[in-house]
Amino acid sequence: MMYPQRLRKGDMVGVIAPASPVKRRRLDKGLKFLEELGLQVKLGKHVDMVYGYLAGEDSARLADFHDMVKDPDIKAIIFARGGYGTPRIASAVDYQLIRENPKIIWGYSDITYLHTAIRQKTGLVTFHGPMVASDMAKDDFDDLSRFMFQQLFGPTTLIYSEKISPLQTVAEGEAQGQLTGGNLSLLVSSLGTPFEIDTKGKLLLLEDIGEEPYRVDGMLNQLRLSGKLEEAAGIVVGDFAEAEAKLDTSLTLEEVFEHYLGDLGCPVLSGFRIGHCFPHFSVPLGTTARLSSREKTLVVNPGIQ
Repeated sequence: MMYPQRLRKGDMVGVIAPASPVKRRRLDKGLKFLEELGLQVKLGKHVDMVYGYLAGEDSARLADFHDMVKDPDIKAIIFARGGYGTPRIASAVDYQLIRENPKIIWGYSDITYLHTAIRQKTGLVTFHGPMVASDMAKDDFDDLSRFMFQQLFGPTTLIYSEKISPLQTVAEGEAQGQLTGGNLSLLVSSLGTPFEIDTKGKLLLLEDIGEEPYRVDGMLNQLRLSGKLEEAAGIVVGDFAEAEAKLDTSLTLEEVFEHYLGDLGCPVLSGFRIGHCFPHFSVPLGTTARLSSREKTLVVNPGIQ
């Protein structure tokens, strides 16, 4: 793996919108948090563009990303929001440019597709964490979510325990492996493409928003049939927000998780506040982590140098 360099006070970070459009009022509000961290901000040239449900045409969003990657003054790229759009540009990303200019890349949700593509094409560790307009601008952006950005300023071993939230053991065991994954629907959409998620021997993180239990059932079934679940060393079940069933009768999410994840022969824990939630426990993807049902912990190695 390739690790990006840490941030220092006064560094400049780039903010771009590679997926759905951004409301400028929310973007400006979120930028204040980055400034509170002692960082300077440079916005992408096309960050205010709107092209239907996208933040500009593919070429514009891709150009902003490439500009930030190759700009030597930009020490980190922090995405404004997710939504939809990063899978459209994944095949056109210059991965050699990223290898030559490794830097912090931070976001989640739709950004999962880009995280997966970058890690598997370059080996760069990237970060699953809150975004500027969709999270930092919210009034309930809490202290722990804010504190998680400190891992960018110095190598930090992260320890998630029940001090943060109750954790449920879906399957017992202990395993170590590279932490990978993210948004479930984006992981499933990668199957059969050049960016298909590699789970072999890895700890697979799963989270999502707005997906009813039957939809989660279908996506987990697709991961199961493609062999991605049985290849994993362990499963980290993050937050599944707004997942209430609208059907008259439904299985619960817990029953769905038990059906697909309960007999994999590897540790599976659920209840992690990782995803579309506050607090949002931010984690580096690509670094080594250890999952233990006995200790009910997830320990993640530092994601920067």
